[in-house]
Amino acid sequence: MITSGSYDILKGKVIAVLGYGNQGEAQAKVMRDNGLNVIVGNVNDEYRRRAERDGFETYDIPEAARRADVIMMLLPDEVQPLVFNEVVRAVGDREVVLDFASGYNVAFGLVRPPPTYDVIMVAPRMIGAGILELHSRGLGYPVLIGVANDHSGRAWDYAVAVAAAIGAIGRPGGVAVKVTFKQEAFIDLLDEHTNWPLLFASFMAFFDVAVNKYGVPPEA
Repeated sequence: MITSGSYDILKGKVIAVLGYGNQGEAQAKVMRDNGLNVIVGNVNDEYRRRAERDGFETYDIPEAARRADVIMMLLPDEVQPLVFNEVVRAVGDREVVLDFASGYNVAFGLVRPPPTYDVIMVAPRMIGAGILELHSRGLGYPVLIGVANDHSGRAWDYAVAVAAAIGAIGRPGGVAVKVTFKQEAFIDLLDEHTNWPLLFASFMAFFDVAVNKYGVPPEA
């Protein structure tokens, strides 16, 4: 487990956050607060306009990727394969760092980054709103980190640096755990197919017993 790290390796680099949604907004804001050069790539929708209102330079996704040294794929898993070819066409075989917040698409071959990319994963174990709330209190949070391709020989350094830059480690309560992309994907899938269904089933059982057996008003 890793509880501290430096993001000095990211200073002076252009970091493109692709997708200004749940994770993208939070990670972009924390990295900017930490003094890093962050731009946003997004389609022309309300999320892009929100990024502009928040003071970020915004671009279409291929253009943001073309400008970047570090590309953070923070789009939803189901969208990433649709736009990934555009990213690769914009970047070519140039040496870049490609970061994912989920291992799914790489683990199961839905995206196949070129061998000249450092391919890393920094997967927060909470939603973006939680990241921002903890950041405002100077607290860290757990992340899973991994490396799928280490072209530069420094991919693990970049993974730790991103974890520090987004406020996960180097603060009280923060920890990074090394896993493979496939292990992270399995954790997510098992969570969605076990913990959440059990939780919802317990809510339904509670409601049924309280209302139908003991006559508690449903509104209570």
